[in-house]
Amino acid sequence: MKNSILILLFSIFFIFGCSNKNEVKKTEVLAKIDFEEIESSNRLDLSNFYEIEGFFEDDLDYALDVFKKDCNRSKRYDLFKDICHKAQFETDGRKFFIINFQAYKLYDSKSSDEGIITGYYEPLLYGSLTKTKRYKYPVYKIPKNLIVSDDPKLKDYKLRGKIIGNKIVPYDTRKQIEANPNNPNLEVIAYVDDKYDLFSLHVQGSGRIQLEDGNIINVGYGQQNGWPFTGIGNYMLEKGYVTRNEMSIQGIKNFFIKNPSKTDEILNINDSYIFFRISKEGAAGSLGSVLTAQRNLAVDTDYIPLGMPVFLNTKNPVTKESINQLMVAADVGGAIKGEIRADFFWGFGDNAFEYAGRMKEKGKMFILMPKK
Repeated sequence: MKNSILILLFSIFFIFGCSNKNEVKKTEVLAKIDFEEIESSNRLDLSNFYEIEGFFEDDLDYALDVFKKDCNRSKRYDLFKDICHKAQFETDGRKFFIINFQAYKLYDSKSSDEGIITGYYEPLLYGSLTKTKRYKYPVYKIPKNLIVSDDPKLKDYKLRGKIIGNKIVPYDTRKQIEANPNNPNLEVIAYVDDKYDLFSLHVQGSGRIQLEDGNIINVGYGQQNGWPFTGIGNYMLEKGYVTRNEMSIQGIKNFFIKNPSKTDEILNINDSYIFFRISKEGAAGSLGSVLTAQRNLAVDTDYIPLGMPVFLNTKNPVTKESINQLMVAADVGGAIKGEIRADFFWGFGDNAFEYAGRMKEKGKMFILMPKK
């Protein structure tokens, strides 16, 4: 139901990767919408904090600290400007969120309040600043010829493209980019030693590259080529390359180790390609702030604006213990599409890899809207 008020509300917010100027304009429109209308669309349901499982058991003071951290970026938007100013003087998380926010439960187009929560993490890759026999897979910066334009020709390509002659055309696909390693518009940050690990870096959106001398380069999302993301899992299942029990980051990684000749065939079904920037700190999300492990989410910004507090009910994929905690939407992902759909950021390290790779849990989500 693309005409619903909820979709209208958030589709006019901001698309990840667009300019700050455009983001502010979209947020100004958002601020004028009457949120009472949203309820009539049956996609949001006004909720009482006492009805949210685990809300008062959560560490809301820590949640407030994370919200303040993300306010350093979200305060530029009208929706969060006043509440972020108020937050800097607060220390009592429970009091702050109850007094200043209204909770809404999210529903999907089929009136279900349950969706899918997956996980992601900050991977560690091994690399070199120069290309060698071992280190041969490039991590690219934003291409010099990549443009963002509202030209109608690019409406199906997230407004990304390039100019050839006097024509605007979609940017190159993954396969085309990799087939042209001498492209003068592409500058390399570093070369890494594993092509699937590089693909995982694209999926995760940020990570660390350890050089042979032990130094670490932090890289974060810079831009995307505009082509839609296609997951490789279903293709691998259809081809019989993996079973459903092997469908995890770990299982797919094992397949590529044993079948390196299949790598290009499989990875190139995904036309999407991510370009990176060097980050001074750890993993940074699309909001622009450094991500906090187990407190930040990647969301679909058609439904949830970046910077929005989101209370999540789901489960740990390994222990199956309940996760009931207040998060902040601070990132996006090509595979994260839908109202009740999020990627849970687990952080860095072996445990994060284990949890993220196995997470595909049911979940419920409540957005906390700043009161007028």
